[in-house]
Amino acid sequence: MSVQTPPRLLDLAGTSLLRDEASAISAVEDLPTELFPPLFMEAFHGRHIETLKAMVQAWPFVRLPLGDLIDMPHVGPLQAVLEALDVLLAQKVRPRRCKLQVLDLRDTGQTFWSMWSGASTHGCSSSGMVPVAEHRSMTQQPLAPLEVFIELCLKKRTLDNFLTYLIRWVEQRKISIHLCCKKLKIVSMPMENIMTVLSRVQLDCIQEVQVNCTWHLSTLATFAPLLGQMGNVQRLFLSPILVSAFEELEQQHVVQITSQFLRLHHLQDLRMESPSFLEGCLDQMLRCLNTPLDNLSITNCQLTDSDLLHLSQCPNICQLKGLDLSGVTLTNFSPELLQVLLEQVAASLQELNLEQCGISDFQLESILPVLSHCSQLRTLSLCGNLLSMTIMEKLLCHTTGMPHLSDEFYPAPQESYSPHGALHLGRLAQLRDELIEIMRNLGCPRTIWLSSSPCPRWGNKTFYQEEPFLYHCYISA
Repeated sequence: MSVQTPPRLLDLAGTSLLRDEASAISAVEDLPTELFPPLFMEAFHGRHIETLKAMVQAWPFVRLPLGDLIDMPHVGPLQAVLEALDVLLAQKVRPRRCKLQVLDLRDTGQTFWSMWSGASTHGCSSSGMVPVAEHRSMTQQPLAPLEVFIELCLKKRTLDNFLTYLIRWVEQRKISIHLCCKKLKIVSMPMENIMTVLSRVQLDCIQEVQVNCTWHLSTLATFAPLLGQMGNVQRLFLSPILVSAFEELEQQHVVQITSQFLRLHHLQDLRMESPSFLEGCLDQMLRCLNTPLDNLSITNCQLTDSDLLHLSQCPNICQLKGLDLSGVTLTNFSPELLQVLLEQVAASLQELNLEQCGISDFQLESILPVLSHCSQLRTLSLCGNLLSMTIMEKLLCHTTGMPHLSDEFYPAPQESYSPHGALHLGRLAQLRDELIEIMRNLGCPRTIWLSSSPCPRWGNKTFYQEEPFLYHCYISA
């Protein structure tokens, strides 16, 4: 059984070695494996460039999680690592000791470094960074292509110095480097620059895409073919899309966009904010879904009766765990459409968000029976709908005893407001007490939140400070 060196001795050994960089470099080949991570950290933060280069070329682990150590204003140590990799890539066979296959430039939480610096002394890291035992007699092997993992956040009009340097470095080494990006986030960048960056990335490595900026529909249509190449995307989030006034051209763009969903064979979470281009043609996208979704969010837009009908008939929503239609006006929809939709997802649904949907008492009462059959439901939000005290009592009765329901967010009852939309705090407090009494009589302790903001009919005229009602009921502005 191996004896682990105390962390303090590791630190002292590393500090002692780095005082004489020439000695440190000559000692790398015979350095104990457990000394590599703490010495590497010391060298990286102390900017001992030549020691870093030597250590990279003898790195005894499969993965080098450099992203946890990078200090962006000081890219010198990173450049030293890349220069050391150049030496490795130029060699036809792997150096005797080096096991390096992955350079990870993501922020992974420092699990690896804390484990080897003594903060965690047992087990392996969650990212699979397991130390490889040395076998001095093993034969030399050809050097496999190196994988470089990054998370891309494109938030400036131009590329920053680090990303520019990295992409140029990768571009010059296409054969021996695979640039893999698991998460792509676009905040603000011209499409031309986005396409330049993504042309250097293995698009089928991307698993999550977030577009956190407002695009025109034509811009999304330009991006769509790139999205179609991201066949392993599991999560797709799209921010509001501005629609052109040219109807014929708009329809062409919709086809270009929705057709790419045919190529997303692993999509699980789809979240679209204000996708107004889908009004009246949601079925085009739904038909292109290849796999059952876990979460679907279509918010702050208008849908037609046929859209809701096609949604309720889509076979790939039957396993939904989360459904968010907040901000979709449902006032004029037939309650039967909502019933059918909830029946489709009742067996699996865990979160339901119908905030600010203009739901009426009649509509809510119609769906209460099927809502009570959503046995896995944990979170229910109906804030922003104008509901009476009568229907809220029925809601509490139908949801009592649901085994997993723990987070309930409801609007302040309609009777809390004056005819002009002002919130009567005294009246609200009275209704609060009545709701608490109703819950007490139902015999099932629970916590609900009442929101007085915004009132969908009159807007947010009153802001009520969040305050607990007892331990059963809370009010939130």
